[in-house]
Amino acid sequence: MKIVFLDASTLGNVNLDAFKEFGELLVYDMTSKEDVISRIANAEVIVINKIAINKEILDNTNIKLILQLGTGVDHIDLDYARSKGVVVKNVSGYSTKSVLSHTFALAFAFLNQIPYYDKWSKEGNWTKSEIFTDFSRILHTLTGKKHGIIGLGTIGKEVAKLSCLFGSNVYYYSTSGKNLNNEYKHLSLDELLKTCDLISIHAPLNANTKNLIAKEQLQLLKDEAILINVGRGGIINEKDLAEIMDEKNIKVGLDVLEVEPMIKNHPLLNIKNKENLIITPHVAWASEESIQNLINRVLNNLKEFIEYGK
Repeated sequence: MKIVFLDASTLGNVNLDAFKEFGELLVYDMTSKEDVISRIANAEVIVINKIAINKEILDNTNIKLILQLGTGVDHIDLDYARSKGVVVKNVSGYSTKSVLSHTFALAFAFLNQIPYYDKWSKEGNWTKSEIFTDFSRILHTLTGKKHGIIGLGTIGKEVAKLSCLFGSNVYYYSTSGKNLNNEYKHLSLDELLKTCDLISIHAPLNANTKNLIAKEQLQLLKDEAILINVGRGGIINEKDLAEIMDEKNIKVGLDVLEVEPMIKNHPLLNIKNKENLIITPHVAWASEESIQNLINRVLNNLKEFIEYGK
């Protein structure tokens, strides 16, 4: 069979040779929407990350299997694929530990004043100190802090467990109303935003979460509250966030934005206190370990299809 990767660059420099065991392998770093049909015209299997697969593509190709490099399949016309007998297989849970690590990396960067003290030391200020430490900024632990988790799914639960080990008191808000958990106290969104010292978002983007946190909600945050989004862009209204960050002393860590890559002249690039904002380019999932785990699971999906036809 012919196996075609359409946007392999979204995996970094991972070795894909293992797929050659199952047929002819063709790898494209990226593919424009105009080139999709021509590149997969004779393929039985396609492997995609963010490439949109619609009715036109399905009608003009003979693909039998779509292997999704990740969990989300909202860019694939699933109903039409099903009607054409095309199998779609995704992967979930492959990056939980990676996103967990990144969540706390962002949290502790603020709690431990990492950006400030890194800059302070490299500017030579430590060489001028009369004592071995510095107290121009105060560090904080999670002990006794209130950690509010928005989205208590697979990743949210792992975050809750680890946060408790650091001594925090965990609260949560279920965006679907389905992931209820007796281990932690459930709060309304407004109550969670008003009372928690650290709020981290681990929810998908859907009708319930689009613009979930806009100006009205952001105004509820406590002074020096830390807000982290490693879920999906679009959950926080970024225009409102930029405005509120110029009005309130809140710390914000973002790994996801509504439009990715980040648009030019994004309002968050022009906030006054840039030290209060850390942005990483959707890398929380992308540890070497997670990517290899993803590849292994995609390979297993391919083997399963070959063996069982589903």
